[in-house]
Amino acid sequence: MEGVAQLRRQLVDYLTSLFQEGFLDNQFTQLQQLQDESNPDFVVEVVNLFFEDSERLLNELTKALDQPSVDFKKVDSHVHQLKGSSSSIGAQRVQNVCIAFRNYCEEHNIEGCLNCLQQVKQEYSLVKNKLETLFKLEQQLLAAGGSVP
Repeated sequence: MEGVAQLRRQLVDYLTSLFQEGFLDNQFTQLQQLQDESNPDFVVEVVNLFFEDSERLLNELTKALDQPSVDFKKVDSHVHQLKGSSSSIGAQRVQNVCIAFRNYCEEHNIEGCLNCLQQVKQEYSLVKNKLETLFKLEQQLLAAGGSVP
């Protein structure tokens, strides 16, 4: 039973670090509270939809910013969608970069937009890896006979 207690501690510590480092905010906690026995994979499913949506939007942003004449309204629309979906799962650092990104869109600042695109890709990649690790820890805990807090 020590293995289960140790895994649970590891999971709680890891989750705490994600909040402390600003990767996640309280929206993620609210998402977790919507999960129950009738839908045990709710959070994983919602987060996987976020991953799919984000990757599509990041590709669209890359294409839009690579045009000879940038359509800043289109770029802003994609960033707005990315900000909304990151906000809905509590991906705080992605959301924060999107806020700055939208300001550069308003200013029609191509350099600022390109810098923000790189930043948002980096933050997205980080939060994706962190959440995948979190889900693996949860799976290990469940496989060991424990329950996810």
